[in-house]
Amino acid sequence: MIAFLTIFLSVFVAELGDKTQLATALFAAEGDRPPWMVFLASSMALVASAGLATIAGSFARDFVEGPLLKIIAGAGFVVIGAFMLWGALKPA
Repeated sequence: MIAFLTIFLSVFVAELGDKTQLATALFAAEGDRPPWMVFLASSMALVASAGLATIAGSFARDFVEGPLLKIIAGAGFVVIGAFMLWGALKPA
């Protein structure tokens, strides 16, 4: 049960205020779709995304050690952040 709560809280806190949550809030705020549809569609998307991540992580652990996998994931976040920053700062 401790492992479940650790995973739940880690993912929940990581999702707070991220692009997915903001996009979901924007879809709901537009008002041209029922809130239940926004909730259901975004929930299904998150479940599918988590499923793919779980499969990828299970596959990766057979080929990459834990610390190296964390370094690769961290580097990926840095690269994505750099692209986002570059896109925001480049002249229109």
